[in-house]
Amino acid sequence: MKLAQKIDHTLLKADATEREIVNLCHEAKEHRFATVCINSAYLCTAAKLLHGSNVGVATVIGFPLGATITEIKIQEVFAAKAHGAREVDVVMNIGWAKSGNWEAVRKDISRVVEAAKCCGVIVKIIIETALLNEEEKQKAAEIVKDSGADYIKTSTGFAGGGATVEDVAKLKKWVGGNVKVKASGGIRTKEFALELIAAGADRIGTSSGIEIIKD
Repeated sequence: MKLAQKIDHTLLKADATEREIVNLCHEAKEHRFATVCINSAYLCTAAKLLHGSNVGVATVIGFPLGATITEIKIQEVFAAKAHGAREVDVVMNIGWAKSGNWEAVRKDISRVVEAAKCCGVIVKIIIETALLNEEEKQKAAEIVKDSGADYIKTSTGFAGGGATVEDVAKLKKWVGGNVKVKASGGIRTKEFALELIAAGADRIGTSSGIEIIKD
């Protein structure tokens, strides 16, 4: 149960059906996962099904590329809250980071975090570690730490790479004790999930939650 409560039970594929979302929510209640993490079109469905349970509803913002205008991300956050989200996973503008335009990255993240805090939702910033070099990962972590975000998250799962034990350990070191770490992308076994938690992950994002807790 303790492991289940660290898992965001996730379904973000483009062809996810409403029936699959309903099943996801029933599974989350049965196994007491931390949240379901879904695309925002299904927020109302999930919020209704999970009302009164201990399972939160999370959605993604600027997903999966991060290259959305900041004002659009902010409106996504407000709309997500209005439709029942308790948590939002926001993609950093990776192109700005790769361009070395860190001031733009900082402004984008800080404004979205401020919006999330204003409406009372937990905010996670996805930095997409698979696309960043070591220096870029550390710089992104410092910006997330300074922004006041609740979590730094490794990956979307859509960029050809996911969480690694090494990345989780380094992110945990860089963000310190005030920011939690969410590992996501490619986590399909209990063994790997426990390795990531041992390295410092506070939350696991996976579409294989059932398999992991039954492994």
